[in-house]
Amino acid sequence: MDLLWPIKWLIELILVSFHTLFSSIGFASDSGASWVLAIVGLVLLVRAALIPVFVKQIKSQRNMMLVQPELLKLQKKYKGKTDRESRERFAKEQMDLYKRTGSNPLSSCLPLLLQMPIFMGLFFVLNGAQHNQVGVGLLDANLARSFSQAEIFGAKLSDTFFGSEDLNVKIIAGVMIVLMTASQFITQKQIMTKNQNPDVQNSQFMQTQKILLYVLPFVFLISGITFPLGVMTYWLVSNFWTMGQQFVVIRNMPTPGSPAFKAREERLARKGKIQIEEPAQQTQEEETRQRQQPVSKQRAKKKKK
Repeated sequence: MDLLWPIKWLIELILVSFHTLFSSIGFASDSGASWVLAIVGLVLLVRAALIPVFVKQIKSQRNMMLVQPELLKLQKKYKGKTDRESRERFAKEQMDLYKRTGSNPLSSCLPLLLQMPIFMGLFFVLNGAQHNQVGVGLLDANLARSFSQAEIFGAKLSDTFFGSEDLNVKIIAGVMIVLMTASQFITQKQIMTKNQNPDVQNSQFMQTQKILLYVLPFVFLISGITFPLGVMTYWLVSNFWTMGQQFVVIRNMPTPGSPAFKAREERLARKGKIQIEEPAQQTQEEETRQRQQPVSKQRAKKKKK
C-alpha cells in the first residue's frame, strides 16, 4: 500500500478545489495561472496549519538560548572524560536539561521535516500527471493532462531543469533555484545575526545554526535541479512565507539580549511605550567617599593622641 496515498489524495483535493475556484472567477481552466494560484493556495493552507508548530519552534529555540550557559557548564564538567560511564551520565544529564527547560536541538528543522511528505506527495502527483496518469482522488485524466501541460512563462509545470532541452525552461528553473536558495540563506542569516544573544556565539547550538546556514541552501540547490517547476513553485512560495514570518517574529518577539531585542526596545522607547533604564552615574561626592578608606577605631584614637 502506498504510504503517501492519504497525502496525495489531500493534495489533489486542495489543488482541484482551488483550481475550480480560480477557474470560476475568470482564469482559463487550462492556464498556468489557475494552476499556479492553486499551488499558492496549497502553500497558504499548509503553512497556516503549521503555525502552531512554528510557535512551538520559536519557544524551543528561545529555551535553547537560555539553556546554553547551563549546557556549557555541563560540557566543562565532563570535558576530557571519555569512559563509557561518564559519557552515559553526560547524555542523561543533557537530556534531563533539555526536558526540564522544554528545549529541542532539532526544532529548527521541524517545520521543514513536516513539509517533506507534502513535497514528496506533490512531486508524485506532478510526476504522474506528466505521464497522464489519473490521480488517487479528484485529479482525473482531464485535470491531470491540464496540470502537466499548463505553462508559466512558456514552460510546463511538469518540466525539470535536466528533463528539458528547452533553454526557456532552464532559465526559469535556474531563476527559481537561485531564489529558493537565496531566500533560505537570508532566513537563516536573519536568525543568526539579528536574533541571537552574543553571549552564546560559541555554543554548540550556534555551531549547529552555522552548519544549517549552508546545508539547507545546498539542499535546495541540489533538489531544485531535479524537481518539476510545479514543485519548485510550492517550495519557493513556502520559502517566501518563511522569510516573511521570520521577519515579523524577529521584529516583534526577538530573543532577549539579541540585536533585534535592543532595536525593538529603542523603537518602543522612541514611541514612549517603554522607558529604557540607563545605568545611574555616580556623583563626584560619592566617588570621593568610596575612594576613602575606612579608619578603624584604634587608628582614630592614635590620631587624637
